[in-house]
Amino acid sequence: MLRSHPRPAEAKAEAKVQVQASHCPSGQPSCRSAAGEIIYVERVDPDGDGDAHFVLRDPKGITLPGISVIDVRKGLRPHPLPGIGETISAAGPIEIGSYGQEQIHALEVHVAGERSSKR
Repeated sequence: MLRSHPRPAEAKAEAKVQVQASHCPSGQPSCRSAAGEIIYVERVDPDGDGDAHFVLRDPKGITLPGISVIDVRKGLRPHPLPGIGETISAAGPIEIGSYGQEQIHALEVHVAGERSSKR
């Protein structure tokens, strides 16, 4: 009997760890949430305030269709910092970034396979 093997893309999808959803706190009317695979990480913020920025593949597409940008302040940065290909969720108010883009200013962050960060 022949056994079928998953194609590489299917195997990769099966191997992905689910991420806990991030939620907006009550009283935050402009709050949104996003979750997806990280496609870019800015580990060192040019303005020097210690923020990390993540660009995600996200079906909700807060910043652009299919793309959401997350701004995570220094005190909320996950440690170790997740990288490209990892999955993350975040929730927080929408703010305008330094390039004029809409992005989430994270109040809650979860990284797949790790404990949550809230502050």
